[in-house]
Amino acid sequence: MNSKRRQLHLGLFLFGTGYHPAGWRLPEGKTDGAYDPQFLKEVAQKLEKAKFDFFFLGDRLATSADMQHLFPSQMTRLEPFTMLSYLAAATDKIGLIGTVNTTYAEPYNIARFTASLDHLSRGRASWNVVTGSDPRAALNFSREKHWDNAKRYDYAEEFIEIVSGLWDTWEDDSLPRDKASGVFADGSKVHALDHVGEHFSVAGPLNILRPIQGQLPLITAGTSLRSQMLAAQYSDMVFTGTNVKEVAVKFYKEVKGRLPEYGREVSDLKVLPGLVPIVGRTEEEARAKYAELNELVVTDFDLGPLSDKIGIDLRGYSLEDPLPDLSASEAALHWADLARGANGREDITIKDLFYFFTVTVRGHLLVVGSAQQVADIIEEWFRDEAADGFNVCPPYMPGGLDLFLELVVPELQRRGLFRTEYEGSTFREHLGLSRPRNRYDLIVKG
Repeated sequence: MNSKRRQLHLGLFLFGTGYHPAGWRLPEGKTDGAYDPQFLKEVAQKLEKAKFDFFFLGDRLATSADMQHLFPSQMTRLEPFTMLSYLAAATDKIGLIGTVNTTYAEPYNIARFTASLDHLSRGRASWNVVTGSDPRAALNFSREKHWDNAKRYDYAEEFIEIVSGLWDTWEDDSLPRDKASGVFADGSKVHALDHVGEHFSVAGPLNILRPIQGQLPLITAGTSLRSQMLAAQYSDMVFTGTNVKEVAVKFYKEVKGRLPEYGREVSDLKVLPGLVPIVGRTEEEARAKYAELNELVVTDFDLGPLSDKIGIDLRGYSLEDPLPDLSASEAALHWADLARGANGREDITIKDLFYFFTVTVRGHLLVVGSAQQVADIIEEWFRDEAADGFNVCPPYMPGGLDLFLELVVPELQRRGLFRTEYEGSTFREHLGLSRPRNRYDLIVKG
């Protein structure tokens, strides 16, 4: 691939109080960002001004108060498609990605939600397909237990086939609305789906016209073999979580290498890892903000999970002790190197390692530094085909996002990596994807 022909893609993964678990405790941190409509509108408009590809909302179908210290942003938040419909009216160009858990939904309803948002946004909607990893969700949907991985993916594949089929049930010229003849709809161009499968029976047609984009861009996530196969067959973008470039390069090659099996080109799928940028006007300012955030984490300093992760028991040490000999564990050496990079020094303590582990437990790439240093990492991952862009997770809001937009985006634009203007109006156009022909048009016309 020629890096000059590739375009970096950037989106926001919204955490209302920031990705860092203590982001909301900063004096300038936003505590009610998940619910403040004016704030959410301003965030979306800032992203659009910066020419971001998308505004992305995750979702969870279960919660508890004990999430507050590790995942406060995910504990409570608004339903994605309701919020995105509001943001569609406040923006003009930015893509809008909403999450739907296929394990606890019905295809016909989701086809309606997604098609509706695409019409309201004039072609900027997208669907993030998840199968769910929280077993507690089952208890909220009249089920005794959460399905296993294989069943969830089998269900999701059939789900996607139905939704994409329903989107096509009205051909683009199926509604002439001819006043002279009195023909409002051309019945020959409206199609029943008549799907009968292992999990679903859906007659169709959809009661909403074909989406503006024809087919909405589909997003999936994960690095497992099954998730790679799902991404290679259906996805236009895949979200990943890794903080090691070599691992990211391997995944990038693997998932794109599966595309020809489904008649697809390498450029048809964009790979975006998560990025947690702690940016300062200087490196020292960024390091100081990282330290300030960490000291605000509410924790009992249980070293058990960290010990289990790195394969070395740290529970007998003081938090202020320097790191012991970690040579017996490759995982421990890896985590220690990453923590040293985040802190900007070699002589880190067990507490420093604990904080790094706490912040990055979900696997996203944490980068601490000046705008030039953050841009260097982004460019390196992009150039070496570890990523086609990044799903940006600001550590605190709104300041963490504002600094990235003010300092890093212009640096990426100066380097010719990121757009200075949108080239199209739809999300598919932002991703460099053409509008697909309707499957019924293909059947009739070949």
